[in-house]
Amino acid sequence: MNTQEAASANVNKVTKKKSQMWEIWRRFQKNKMAMLGLCLIAIMILGAVFANVIAPYGYDDQILKERLQKPSAAHIMGTDNLGRDIFSRILYGARVSLQVGLISVGIGALIGSVMGSLSAFYGGYVDSILMRVVDVMIAMPGILLAIAICAALGAGLFNTMIAVGISTVPTYARVVRSSVMTIKQQEYIEAAKAIGASDRRVILRHIIPNSLAPIIVQASLGVARAILSAASMSFIGLGIQPPNPEWGAMLSAGRSYIRNFPHMVFYPGLAIMITIFGLNLFGDGLRDALDPRLKR
Repeated sequence: MNTQEAASANVNKVTKKKSQMWEIWRRFQKNKMAMLGLCLIAIMILGAVFANVIAPYGYDDQILKERLQKPSAAHIMGTDNLGRDIFSRILYGARVSLQVGLISVGIGALIGSVMGSLSAFYGGYVDSILMRVVDVMIAMPGILLAIAICAALGAGLFNTMIAVGISTVPTYARVVRSSVMTIKQQEYIEAAKAIGASDRRVILRHIIPNSLAPIIVQASLGVARAILSAASMSFIGLGIQPPNPEWGAMLSAGRSYIRNFPHMVFYPGLAIMITIFGLNLFGDGLRDALDPRLKR
């Protein structure tokens, strides 16, 4: 009988979780702008994944006799100053930009969540020390902090992801701290402590899972900011280095030719704009869908 009751409880738990996910999806898909953002993100991801199939040329194929060509049937977005196909480089550049955005956000969210959780859960000296570290990081604008870190570590893809990720830590630390301070006052947290649950178990099994919603929303919006920060750093020469295709670096390379060959900066800039626009729409829609107070 006990086995049957346990099995029934597990089934009810899975069913409840599925119904919650379905309710979130129902609210999300009713937001037309959020669905537009999701479609734009899906197109960018598909383009990045299948770049080697879709791209008519390699990202570093140089055809010098066709350099600085305007958009045509052979090169739908034209070529750059080295004869490389801009459309192919934008497709391959999507891989770099999305990778930087996702991994940077992962680094910032992980470190910031740990700092925010420990700060709110223990309070006292732990809270004071960790929040003063966060205050020092907040005192410097995020992009300047990322530039300083990248200048110290050196340019390159890996260092760019670390620099951008660390610059986003204060945002996640603040968001998680405010969420955990509310959650730790709940009765189920007091009940877990009363039955002898360790601090580690309370944080990992109860507090963090219940504070995931604001982290997910912040992360979805943070990917857009991370991509923009990485593009800004590449534009000034501290980010991803040639010949790797990166939208910010493509903008930087094309700025000398902007008067006579504006296509060199127009299409990379358009790719950045569409990606950031889609991610912001998706993040706003996800925030509304995850907020139980917004019933639709």
